[in-house]
Amino acid sequence: MSALIVPQAYRAGYALAEKKNRELARRYVTHTMVGDPELDPVLEELADLPSQKFHQYLYTCIEQVEKDMHQVPQVLRDFFDDLENSSPQWLDHKAFRPGVRAFYANADLVLVAFVTGVLVEGFSTLISKSFNMTDRVKKTERRLMQNNRQLLEIFYPHGLERSNEGWKLSFRVRVVHARVRQLLNVYDEWDLDSWGIPISAAHLGYAICTFSQSLLTYSQKVGANFSESEQQSIMDIWRYTGYVMGIPETILYTSREEAKEIKEIGFLCEPSPTVDSVEMANNLIQSIPKVARIDDPREQKKTVDLAYRLSRALIGNKLANDFKYPRSSKFLTLKAFRWKQYRQKLSRGSEGVRFENFDKLVSMSVYEKMGVDYRLQDAVQYDKSSEW
Repeated sequence: MSALIVPQAYRAGYALAEKKNRELARRYVTHTMVGDPELDPVLEELADLPSQKFHQYLYTCIEQVEKDMHQVPQVLRDFFDDLENSSPQWLDHKAFRPGVRAFYANADLVLVAFVTGVLVEGFSTLISKSFNMTDRVKKTERRLMQNNRQLLEIFYPHGLERSNEGWKLSFRVRVVHARVRQLLNVYDEWDLDSWGIPISAAHLGYAICTFSQSLLTYSQKVGANFSESEQQSIMDIWRYTGYVMGIPETILYTSREEAKEIKEIGFLCEPSPTVDSVEMANNLIQSIPKVARIDDPREQKKTVDLAYRLSRALIGNKLANDFKYPRSSKFLTLKAFRWKQYRQKLSRGSEGVRFENFDKLVSMSVYEKMGVDYRLQDAVQYDKSSEW
């Protein structure tokens, strides 16, 4: 067995996690030194291509434009050939149907849980350093809208089939992560020995557990209802989404219980939230009114205050304090929110709620005029990059 390399920032946490689950702690820390073993070498080989050309080739491959495929570099064609000819044995698109139906019946509550619980909790790991170092904090509103759109598309009927937007957007996330790794790996300020690989497989394995297992937990806390089969289906949808996003199966959960364990051990291994985590989490919360198109200053403040209270109630006082949230009591916050949602549903009826849920998700998501945009960041700093 090869010697375990533990980045400096993880050493204290790993020592604690190892006592609880040695195998999983070792697996998590091992993946802090792993990126995307299949896609990263491809981007490295194509590093000298002009950005515009690479975006064009990427579009051709993802959109399967056969007439232009001969122009695509062989290494990228080979990658996509392998991709098209391989699917995990456990994939069953029919298993997604209960989760899709449950999502749209509870979409408003899932969105609340996703934004105030899942996304902010995802910034508790060192992944926040990658985002902050590339100045993506300046694009928080757009990123939130992109996250919302991916959520909408993967839960759209058949959304994760190869030709549909859920698959394409999830794969685009994979390429964005690979490009950020490529940029940061040669950036003087990135400390590999201390932090491991930028946007590592460990971070993505952790994130997909939060998107799935935590999303279910937090959605139920704000009032969503799911049967056992619907919960399993939602876990299946996110598992395949993680696979499309390039998360190695060695750190991709196989069950809800394993997702919970990966998240718990990963949290122990990770250092305490840094200033990067604090900045990213708070910027996300404060961007909610603009994304929701709330213009009145008083309503904006009320929305942010509620988002902070809900977030604290979902992620807990410890993490909320680490994020330096405003002091507030979480007492009765969730109960009052659930009661308000219940009264609104009684007055509008289930069909009206479903339509309103869908309309709200679309309005809070980013939709490009020309479809999915495959442009990528081409400089570490946002201000120095071409538009993407």
